[in-house]
Amino acid sequence: MLVVQKYGGTSVGTLERIEEVAKRVSKAKADGNDVIVVVSAMSGETNKLISYAEHFSKNPQPREMDMLLSSGERVTSSLLAIALNSMGFRSVAMSGRQAGIKTDKFHTKARIESIDRLCIEKELNGGNIVIVAGFQGVTELDEVSTLGRGGSDLSAVAIAGALEADLCEIYTDVDGVYTTDPRIEPKAKKLEKISYDEMLELASLGAKVLQTRSVEMAKKLNVNLVTRSSFNNNEGTLITKEENIMEQPLVSGIALDKNQARVTLRGVTDKPGIAAEIFRKLANDNINVDMIIQNVGHDGTTNLGFTVPENELEITKSSMSEINASRTVEYDSDIVKVSIVGVGMKSHSGVACTAFDTLSKDGINLEMISTSEIKISMVIASKYGELAVRALHAAYELDK
Repeated sequence: MLVVQKYGGTSVGTLERIEEVAKRVSKAKADGNDVIVVVSAMSGETNKLISYAEHFSKNPQPREMDMLLSSGERVTSSLLAIALNSMGFRSVAMSGRQAGIKTDKFHTKARIESIDRLCIEKELNGGNIVIVAGFQGVTELDEVSTLGRGGSDLSAVAIAGALEADLCEIYTDVDGVYTTDPRIEPKAKKLEKISYDEMLELASLGAKVLQTRSVEMAKKLNVNLVTRSSFNNNEGTLITKEENIMEQPLVSGIALDKNQARVTLRGVTDKPGIAAEIFRKLANDNINVDMIIQNVGHDGTTNLGFTVPENELEITKSSMSEINASRTVEYDSDIVKVSIVGVGMKSHSGVACTAFDTLSKDGINLEMISTSEIKISMVIASKYGELAVRALHAAYELDK
């Protein structure tokens, strides 16, 4: 059995934790598996390197940042290989380049284009545990590149897909995917299995267990993904194809996204092309627009509302100041988005009605609503965010 294991920054944050990871990896090898390990930089290391760069420049060249930041993962991979070798388990550390990971040319946010599986297979066939530095690769010009946020997860999934691994385990400081954030609702339950589509929705809606890019790649490459804790031996959550889940619940989880702001344009000229002009400008400024609502026009004008990440609100204001498409523009960052996710919703009616009825009983007003086959998202006042999560969690009996 070929197993890919990925360990995040907190899992390898100290020498003692690297030693614990080595014990876990050695057990997988002793159990008769071929093992590839992908590691992140030690916790805090990347931020430290960024601060070093910013000492000299607030806008350092992306190429040089890739050279700098890629060193963190190489340190971890080398230390883990040294630890395993000292325990009698033959191991070899590899950089992204040595592992055959090729990316596009965009420094600090590169995308993986291909993996030469022969590079890793050679070491596996020699009986080695292979330790790969995550988050990195090389361009076609042999320049070091990094993959951006969540890049080590992406490295692990891509390697698992390229080598057709039986399992890809993502080890973090939480032991799986829960029906909602346990810090908000202590009755939240850990899910045994969840589909790729549900996990994609939860990840995009604020759940921080996995990045959407790694889940998208797992779905594309048909990689069975397990997320679990490196601090205990609890079973994790399997992220897999929908057809691999025998009994699909109506609703799988409730997500809360506090990083939201609403923009409302009043008195927008009601004619073809205006919306395109507005959203083209936002797209050109790389602003991620989420929910969009437009009212029926009257007297030649209409109102248009949409949400953006709160941390992009200032650049949104700047972008809107360059567009004269409305009489007034209003901004509201005192909102949150609460979402219900579940593939079982596709074949059941009444899910939305239950949500709306539940929130109305708690006096929570819905300011915006967006739906898909497996998701209902609602924008509400931020002060009601956690109350809404608990109420919906109970309404769909996710604690049972």
